[in-house]
Amino acid sequence: MADNKMSMSSLSDLKDARHVLGISGGKDSAALAIYIKDQYPDIHKKVEYFFTDTGAELKEIYDFLDKLEAHLGKEIIRLSSGKDFDYWLTMHNEYLPSAQQRWCTRMMKIKPFEEFVGDDLVVSYIGIRADENREGYISKKDTIKAVFPFIEDGLVRDDIFQILEDSVGIPEYYKWRSRSGCYFCFFQRQDEWLGLKRNHPELFEKARQFERRVRTKYDWKDGEIPINGHGYTWSSQGSIDELVAKAEKREKELGIIATNKKSSEKWQETLKTMMDDDPEDQACLVCSL
Repeated sequence: MADNKMSMSSLSDLKDARHVLGISGGKDSAALAIYIKDQYPDIHKKVEYFFTDTGAELKEIYDFLDKLEAHLGKEIIRLSSGKDFDYWLTMHNEYLPSAQQRWCTRMMKIKPFEEFVGDDLVVSYIGIRADENREGYISKKDTIKAVFPFIEDGLVRDDIFQILEDSVGIPEYYKWRSRSGCYFCFFQRQDEWLGLKRNHPELFEKARQFERRVRTKYDWKDGEIPINGHGYTWSSQGSIDELVAKAEKREKELGIIATNKKSSEKWQETLKTMMDDDPEDQACLVCSL
C-alpha cells in the first residue's frame, strides 16, 4: 500500500499519468480543488475533477457543486453506478448498509471511480489535512498513486475554512450536518437525523420508509415470518424515529435547539469549533480522494 503514495515533488516522474481529484461536496475536497487551482495552476490544467453521484445526495450538495464548478472554471465530471439505491438494496437482500457492511460505498462510490480511471496510470489528489490521523480511500491498484497536498504543505482545519471563506463559502448543509454524503447516511448522529427531519422532511420520510419495509424469511415451522431489527434499521441504536425522539429529549434537557441556536454566533463560526468525525467514522472513504 505504501508504494501507492507519492509526494508532490515526484509528480514529474509520471509524465503520462492522468490527474484526478474527487469532490465529495464536503469542505476538505472542495478546498483542495481551490488550493490546487490557486497554488498549482499547471496541475489544475491537467486535473479531472469528478463527483460520484449516488442519486441520494442533498440538494445543498448539488447547489454547492455548481458554485464550485463555476469557481474552478472546469467541469466537475459526474460519475454514477448506473443504478439507484433501491436496485443495490435489492441486490443485497434488503439489508441496509452499515459501518460493518459498507456495500453502498463499494458499489456506488468506489466501483464507478475505478471504472472511470480503468487501467490508466493515475495520480489521485486526496484532501486529508496535516492535522488528521487518517488516510482516506487509497486504491490497491498499482496504477493509482495517491498524493496528499495538504499534508505536505502543512495545511490544517483553520486553513481549509479560510480557503472556502475567501472563495465559494461553506456548504449550507453544515448548518445542521457534519458530513457530506447521502441523506440517509448511517453514520449520522441523532441530532443530524433530527436536522434531516426538520430541513428535509420528505427525505426523512423516505429514509423512514426504507426501515418500515416488510421483510420476511421462511421458517420451516411457521412459513413466511416478518423480520426486523439491526440490519433493517439505519442505526444499531434503533429506528430513526427512536433516534429523533432521543435527540428531541436531549434538546429539551439541555435547552438546545439544534437547527436554530439562540446565539449571536454565526453557524460558520460554530462549525469551526466542532470536532471532526472520528477517523473510523468516515461515511464514504472515496469522498476523501
